[in-house]
Amino acid sequence: MTNEDFAAAAERWMDDIFRLAYSYTKRREDADDVTQEVLLKLLRREEPFASPAHERNWLIRATLDQCKGLYRSPWRRVTSLEDYTEILSVQPPEDRALLQAVLGLERKYRLPLLLYYYYGYSVREVARLLALPENTVSTRLYRSRAKLRDILTEEGEK
Repeated sequence: MTNEDFAAAAERWMDDIFRLAYSYTKRREDADDVTQEVLLKLLRREEPFASPAHERNWLIRATLDQCKGLYRSPWRRVTSLEDYTEILSVQPPEDRALLQAVLGLERKYRLPLLLYYYYGYSVREVARLLALPENTVSTRLYRSRAKLRDILTEEGEK
């Protein structure tokens, strides 16, 4: 990969890598570290990508793997949901409530939801990225939507 190719790829994917890392780690510093490590892996990669979709899938997988490695670290701490939503600066208040509800879900429900709705992956692609059976991903999406519905209905009644 030439320096120009890397610069273009970094520019194109840096925000997506950071957002995914931040949604996983919930810490800006950790997300910055993950983003940097994934971009270094991209720079060191010698094989060309078959397509932009292949490149995107590789980057998502590398980001998730790097986050999991970071998550195993005993030094990792979690930021509060309020701090997280402030950093992401969601504009409409109703979107902020939805974001807080999504971030409040367990990781096993949150990640498929983000990959499916935010990144636009199909259930099959999410299953491949998370190394899960497709039925498991479908079930987790169903359960996460039900949990979100309950959370948002509860908040609406308050």
